[in-house]
Amino acid sequence: MFIHLPKLMSLPQIESVPDRRSQILDAALVCFARRGFHQTSMHDISAEAGISVGLIYRYFENKEAVISAMADRHKKEISQMLDRARQAPTLLESLEILFTAHCCENEPRVISAFVVDLYAEASRNLHLADLVRDVLRTAMDGVTELIARAPETENATHGLSPTELAELIFAVARGMLMFDVLRPQEMTAAERRALQLEVTRKLWRVLFKSEAEPAYA
Repeated sequence: MFIHLPKLMSLPQIESVPDRRSQILDAALVCFARRGFHQTSMHDISAEAGISVGLIYRYFENKEAVISAMADRHKKEISQMLDRARQAPTLLESLEILFTAHCCENEPRVISAFVVDLYAEASRNLHLADLVRDVLRTAMDGVTELIARAPETENATHGLSPTELAELIFAVARGMLMFDVLRPQEMTAAERRALQLEVTRKLWRVLFKSEAEPAYA
């Protein structure tokens, strides 16, 4: 009895760790998007998550640890998104998955606002800049690999390497995130996705469609 009781009591706590961490990270993302990194406190995150500050400190030592965990989680999300993109039959469909991934979120404007503030803060915070570079490298390597193996790139790359093409694609994608922050709040997720798809298809025509091919319908 004495031996088994602690084990039984500890099981729910062990099983709840991933969910609790995810709850805290989701709340932190909302707070960072609304207030920015500097203005957000651990108290803000706890209030958004609906839990005590003390409980947050059981999982994260400080705000920097929260940001690092968000970066790690995002790298995993990118890997999953790239896996889906690799299953697409064409490069265009792969790019559509990549460009519209954040449109599937419940609050796509929150994601966009978070990313915009993240880049601004990275310009002043060396540690955060390293985290952003690491996440970007994961995404860039994946997209570069997608482009390198795609048959569409054989005759329509304008002399650009897969890495250079990936850099152009990311530049457009980040620009779209900037625009997304300024779009009307009442715009629906479907409308946002439609705009992203339109940009993706135009970019694909510019970068990958050879002159002999018909325009994409």
